[in-house]
Amino acid sequence: MDNFTYSRATSLSDATNQAVADQNSLFIAGGTNVVDRLKVFLDRPSRLIDISRLQMEEIEPMADGSLRLGALVSNTAVADNIDIRRNYPMLARAILSGASQQIRNMATVGGNLLQRTRCPYYYDTAFPCNKRMPGTGCPAVTGANRSHAILGASEECVAVHPSDMCVALAALDAVVEVASPQGGRQIPFTEFHRLPGNTPEQDSNLQPGELITAVILPPLSFGKSGVYLKLRDRASYSFALISVAAAMNLSGNQIQGVRLAMGGVAHKPWRATAAEDFLIGKSANTETFTEAAEIALQGANPLTDNGYKVELAKRAIRRALTVSAQGGGVI
Repeated sequence: MDNFTYSRATSLSDATNQAVADQNSLFIAGGTNVVDRLKVFLDRPSRLIDISRLQMEEIEPMADGSLRLGALVSNTAVADNIDIRRNYPMLARAILSGASQQIRNMATVGGNLLQRTRCPYYYDTAFPCNKRMPGTGCPAVTGANRSHAILGASEECVAVHPSDMCVALAALDAVVEVASPQGGRQIPFTEFHRLPGNTPEQDSNLQPGELITAVILPPLSFGKSGVYLKLRDRASYSFALISVAAAMNLSGNQIQGVRLAMGGVAHKPWRATAAEDFLIGKSANTETFTEAAEIALQGANPLTDNGYKVELAKRAIRRALTVSAQGGGVI
């Protein structure tokens, strides 16, 4: 890695002011992805701003029934929290399906949102990569692309977002709270990450100097039915080929409410809103779930090596919706 200056932020305003003053700086907390990128020269910051001592480590209930997760809460603490496990089980299951216990102990809520793709062309600096060096090309479009995007991609980039946690947050309609020297704002989770378009180097809609301070989980009356299904090459420490987060509210056998999101399919966690809209008012059965899966994968554009993802995603959606309709539980 290159040499850089290190500073420890003493307050939220100190952190954001430092970032604005040096826009080639990076925030670091757990560092589980940042340090990896530094080691292989993917990031070459002039300064690392350590935010790990700031007071953002609480999981707090809010007056409206929401749950506020501080940006520095560890993934382990989120997955172990009794309110999360009881009311948002898909989130706990998503976190526990990712990485190893040691990494979950270090990784933070805010850092999880800012993970960068694990596309091998991005990590191997011997290859061009529009995400790493805009305008150089995307070798994955015509190269080895078994794990790449089938939805929302562009000619500039076919990488996928790697997070499990973020798929659940997309399904839960989470809100990202950020701060800057100009003040704070809230970003709906489905608007936080970006599709690649012609600027694949931009993963999120954060502005320069902005720092994630919390993620807010709105109350969800049927959150207990939430499931998270992850399909991968091996059960231990592997990124999703396809993942599905689903929750469903039934009145008798009629679907009154539903949440559905996918991972491993796009540059951002993919909320399947068209399939959700179709499901409302329908009977909860295999035929309905099959049709919803077809709708969720409309517009899929597989590459040479990842056509299998289309059918795999459809089957995963059917399975996740079926289990959720039965009340949830471990798949």
